[in-house]
Amino acid sequence: MAKAKPKAKDIAVRVVIEGRVQGVGFRWWISEWANSRGLDGWVRNRREGTVEALFHGPESVVRHMVEFCAEGPPNARIRNIREYADEPPDEPGFIKRPTV
Repeated sequence: MAKAKPKAKDIAVRVVIEGRVQGVGFRWWISEWANSRGLDGWVRNRREGTVEALFHGPESVVRHMVEFCAEGPPNARIRNIREYADEPPDEPGFIKRPTV
């Protein structure tokens, strides 16, 4: 009998993305990608001009998502990404939250 594959370690990471990230479809772009990969979390604009997101799921998928954010959608220009360890979201799924 084959051994069961060990379950991937889940992590939660919050990122703040700086640069030309608002008005270019960044929230939609992140939401589509995260939902298609089965991640939980959220994305929102911040009044100071950044985009903030929380990604929760298998470590390899979350890490890839953070790297993917460095590319951004076509009209975005990423200057910096700050990354923080965080707690998983309260609810499953990935949503767009209102600006804070």
